[in-house]
Amino acid sequence: MSGTADKPMDVFGGKWENYTEKLKTNWEASVGDEDTVVLAGDISWAMSLEDAKSDFEFLDSLPGRKVIVKGNHDYWWGTVGKMNAFLKENGIKSIEFIYNSSVTIGDMAICGTRGWGERQTEKDEKIIARESGRLERSLMSAPENAEKIAVMHYPPVFENGYIAEFVRIMQKYGVKRCYYGHLHANSIPKAVQGMYQGIEFFLVSADSIDFLPVTI
Repeated sequence: MSGTADKPMDVFGGKWENYTEKLKTNWEASVGDEDTVVLAGDISWAMSLEDAKSDFEFLDSLPGRKVIVKGNHDYWWGTVGKMNAFLKENGIKSIEFIYNSSVTIGDMAICGTRGWGERQTEKDEKIIARESGRLERSLMSAPENAEKIAVMHYPPVFENGYIAEFVRIMQKYGVKRCYYGHLHANSIPKAVQGMYQGIEFFLVSADSIDFLPVTI
C-alpha cells in the first residue's frame, strides 16, 4: 500500500521507514518484464480511482504484469469495467484485477477475493456469504486442469479459528496453496502459516516479507 494519499504506513508500526524505495529496489532486482506479480490488496489509501492514479502509475512503472485482489482499504475499487476504463484512459497497461474471475499463468490459475476477518454479527455473516460466492466464482472460472492458487486479502485462517466457508470452497476446488495479506507489525507472529486442513497457507503482507517478492 502506498502512502501517497496523505496517510503514512507507519500507523501500523513496524519497519515502514523508506519502504517505497525498499519495495522498488527489491522488486526491480527480483522481477522481470515476463513475470507476473500478484498483489493481495491494499495498494492505496485513496478513496477514488482518480486519487489512486499516482499509485497505479508507480506500480505500472515497475517490471512485470500486475494482478490485484481487493483489500479492505481499497476504497477506490469499483466495477471491473470502470477500473479497466480508468487504466486505459491513463495509459496504464500492466495492471489487471481479479474480481469473480481468475488469471491463468502457465499451468497455474490465480484465483481469489478480499475475504473477511471476523464472524460476530449478522452483517459479518452477509459479507462472508458474499465473499464466499466471489471466491467460488473465481475458482469456477479457472481452467479445469490448472493448479488453482488462492490469493485473499484477509487471512481465511487465524490464531483461534478459521472461516469455514472459505476453507471448504478451497478444498472443493482442490486448492493446495493460499496466500494472504492484511496482517502487519505485531500481528505477524500470530499468523497461521504452513499446512492446515490440507492447504498450505502463506502470509505475504509487505512488511512480513520485508518488501521482497515471494515466488509462487
